[in-house]
Amino acid sequence: MTHHRPSRPPAAPRVAVVGATGAVGREMLACLEAREFPVSELRLFASQRSAGQKLSFRGSPVRVVELTAECFTGIDLALFAASGTIACRFAPLAVESGAVVIDNSSAYRLDPDVPLVVPEINASAIAHHRGIIANPNCAAIISLVPLWPLYQANRIRRIVIATYQAASGAGAAAMTELLDSTRAYLDGTPHTPTVLPHPYAFNLFSHNTAIDPETGYNGEETKIIRESRKILGDPELRITATCVRVPVLRAHACALNVEFDRPITSAEVRSLLARAPGVRLVEDAARNHFPMPAEASGQGDILVGRIRQDVSDHSGRSIALFVAGDQLLKGAALNAVQIAERLPVLVSA
Repeated sequence: MTHHRPSRPPAAPRVAVVGATGAVGREMLACLEAREFPVSELRLFASQRSAGQKLSFRGSPVRVVELTAECFTGIDLALFAASGTIACRFAPLAVESGAVVIDNSSAYRLDPDVPLVVPEINASAIAHHRGIIANPNCAAIISLVPLWPLYQANRIRRIVIATYQAASGAGAAAMTELLDSTRAYLDGTPHTPTVLPHPYAFNLFSHNTAIDPETGYNGEETKIIRESRKILGDPELRITATCVRVPVLRAHACALNVEFDRPITSAEVRSLLARAPGVRLVEDAARNHFPMPAEASGQGDILVGRIRQDVSDHSGRSIALFVAGDQLLKGAALNAVQIAERLPVLVSA
């Protein structure tokens, strides 16, 4: 993983990770360690079921403690990798105790008083937090990081997104279900899904969030639409999404069709993306080598390729492209730690 840690004052905050034993929580620990984030004290919280486990941080074991209302005394920074229900209950308690919360759930993302931040796009919003900063939807992050430099150069009018979302987006249990169901399929033995609603091995299906009976969009699609508008600061942006769960362990991919204000060429798009932070071009047409989840996994860049003019738009204003990014890293844990790196000094007692 490539890490670019900005310089920051030497203050070392006392850090808590809520949901530390889950897939995103474990990646948060790895990111804190790999990026040498200053930590004077680390506390790990999870459910009663996970309490007592020990996780390694900088070569030493750290015991996981059951999350309670009293956990946040003395904490400066709390990274939440838990459900929205947990965030709604405990994030305000952490703020009352003096901590800054970076929350990975959807609980606060659309709250007008809570910044929704992708550091490459709107890091300036961090300064306006009131104790809680929201980490956006993973597919929104993966789509918008490469679109932002294009948006700055030539305002985007409309985005059509089709996602190919990995098991990691549904947590560690879904990743295990994908592995178990694949083994069962290959062995010719029956497997009944318990985490996701449909057979996962060698299959794909509409994202497993509830369908809005009025719009026909599922919850994931609605998140992408609403959050993208907030992150880009463009409430009138025309955007639609179709979200699909695919049998990939980690790293989401998205097919994007983007319409701009003015005509734009694929060469211009490549030039802009070649120098964009957090983006890596993967384009080898001769070898048919373009962004893939297998290569996006385990590193922090968003891979971008298949950049081409949309031949159905004769105005020359539309571009098609394909992206892939690690859902657990840039789509969640890494983005949260990058936000933390840009916080003002967290003063330890």
